[in-house]
This record gives sequence, structure tokens and C-alpha cells, in this order.
Amino acid sequence: MAWNIGANDVANSMASAVGAKAITIRQAVFIAGILNVLGATFIGSHVTNTIRKGIVSTEILADPHLALIGALSALLASALWVSFATWKSLPVSTTHSIVGAMIGFGIMAGGFSVINWGKLAAVVMSWVISPVFSLIIAFFMFKLIVNVIISKKDSFNRALKFSPFFIGITLFVVILSFLFKTPLGKKLSLGTPMSLFIAFCLAVILSIAGMKALKRFIRPEKSNSAEEVFRFVQVGTSCYVALAQGANDVANAIGPLAVIYFLVKTGGVGAQVPVPTFLLLFGGVGILCGIWMAGYRVMDTLGKKITTLTNTRGFSVEFAAATTVLIASKMGLPVSTTHAAVGGVMGVGIARGLEAVNFSIVFKIMVYWVLTVPAAAVTSMAIFKILQIII
Repeated sequence: MAWNIGANDVANSMASAVGAKAITIRQAVFIAGILNVLGATFIGSHVTNTIRKGIVSTEILADPHLALIGALSALLASALWVSFATWKSLPVSTTHSIVGAMIGFGIMAGGFSVINWGKLAAVVMSWVISPVFSLIIAFFMFKLIVNVIISKKDSFNRALKFSPFFIGITLFVVILSFLFKTPLGKKLSLGTPMSLFIAFCLAVILSIAGMKALKRFIRPEKSNSAEEVFRFVQVGTSCYVALAQGANDVANAIGPLAVIYFLVKTGGVGAQVPVPTFLLLFGGVGILCGIWMAGYRVMDTLGKKITTLTNTRGFSVEFAAATTVLIASKMGLPVSTTHAAVGGVMGVGIARGLEAVNFSIVFKIMVYWVLTVPAAAVTSMAIFKILQIII
């Protein structure tokens, strides 16, 4: 499952940077691999809900034998579905895949009554919320860059002049994400006003430092394009998304494994399970292997096949995806980075006109989104039945 997360989800962080030629595929794979391992091991949550997202009632975990078979069938089923989607070079949500697999296990173990249908409805809503939110943000961000910088005569100098604003708002979102969404933020116990204040102050200081660094390293005689300025900013946002991806998505693979680990060690399991660091590292290395071996497939689809990307468009996509995930998670809405990334790519495409977007690829991706939960659920049910017979 961790291997498949790496293979499929690396596109969320690196596809737009590769598509815009800010970095090569080899560089993207190397950077994303290292950052995913660091994110998974050091920022990944050390406590995970045994049943992902509370979709299935924890009562069915009372029987350790049943829980063990269920967790194993959920892992196998979700991994098979994501593997199939990666083979087809299409981005799907690994979170929704594990959710679907857990539903399949829940139905087989305790019937339809153990499923939290309200939570499932929220997951279905996120198929619309994530891409639409991201599409709107990416559309307006790219339009802003066009009107303020690209359409003007001296776009390079204007890009340098306005770089503190674009670096600042990006850093503001990144810092808030770390304060709101990680174990570090929970340990600090900062309220929303204090988190906003800290993020604002740090963003202002670092954006000024960023502008000075850009002026020092980018020479006008070597480049007279605004794209060169945004290339550096875009690589920074790609690195953040990769780090956050490792921290957030490792639980999709390690959550069910932690259940199995604690069942074997203690003979029982509660509603929450503490995850040892070595398991998080194990998941991070699995993600790294997936990125290195098969990450290029989905990256190619997201970075090149939906619409043509440049550095300014790529920056708009990554900013939109990161902002969508932050706002939605703060509102308690289950969103997928995959859906947000696809929405962002569509947003910058539509900003150039509907003909700039390859809607046949978009339609195919959406079909796979809708199929994710039922496909993973049915596969999980079948595997659960086979394991029950064997074990």
C-alpha cells in the first residue's frame, strides 16, 4: 500500500513542477522520495484511528481474529485498486481507496449497520468540493499573475517586485498547515488567532529574505522572463506538498498495519492505536520505493496531458491545492490532495480557455474517482471471504 501511495500520489506534489520543466523527472523523484520519508517518519501522526476516518464502527474490532483478517484484506484491496489506477496512469485518492476497503471489511464483518453513512456522504461530497475549490483558487491566482505581471511590458522586473507577495502568501499557507495539521501543532496547542499571527509574521520575514535571494541568484541578462522567478517559488511549494504528503498519507498504509501489529503484540486493540516510529519509517521507505519505481506514470498524466503547464501556471496549481487542503481540513471536510491537484490543473487550463483543457482525460480521471470506493469495497469483501476460509 505504501509503495502504491508513492507511485500514485507523487504526482500531487511534483507533476506541475515537472510539467512546467522547473525540474526534471529524475530530480522530482529524488526530492519527493527523500521528503516523503522525512514527512512520514518525523511529522507523520504517531496515533492513528484504527478504522480510517471513522467510517466503520470500532465495535467490530472486539474480535481480534476478525479485526486482523479485516485489516489485512483492507490493505490488500486498497493496494490492488491503487496499483491498477497507477498502471492506467490515472491519479486516484489513496485515502478514499482505504476508506472503501474498510467499508467492504465492515459490511462483511458486521453488516451495513456498522457503516457510518454520514461520514461516507462527506467523502462523496469531497469528490466535488476538492476539485471545485482548487479550480477556483488556481483560476483566480493565475489570472492575478497574468494581469499584474505577465501582460505588462517588463514582466521579469515586475515578477521580482511582486515576489514577496507570492512567496509570502505561499509561506503563510505552508506554515499554517504545519501548525494546524501535524502532531507538532497539536503539541504546541496554539489557538487559531495565535497560529494566524505566527504564520503571518514568519511569512513576512521569509518573503523579504526570499526576494533578496531571488535578486541575488537570478540575473536579468540570463533571463528576461517572469517564469524564471516563479520556477524557484514553484519548486519550494512542490517540496512542501511532498513533505506534507508523507506525513498525511503514510497512515493509509500504516493504520491497518498498526492494528495488526498491536493485535499480535497485545491481543486486543482500542479505538486508537499509537504507531511506533519504526512502522512510520517502514511506510516512508515503502512510499519512497513506489516513487522511484513507478512515480513517473501518473506524473506524466497530471503534468502534461490535461493542459500545458508553465512555471506561473504550476505555481498557481500548487498554491491552490495546498490552500484547498488547508481550508477544507480546518472546516472538517474530508478532502483529497489528488482531487485538489487535478482541480488546480483544470483551473489554470480554463483560465486560458476551455479548448486548453483535455476533457477526455479529465472525464476518465473522474470515472476512476467515483469507482474508487465501490471497487476497493468489493475487492476487500472478496479478499475477506477468501482469508476467512483459509485462516
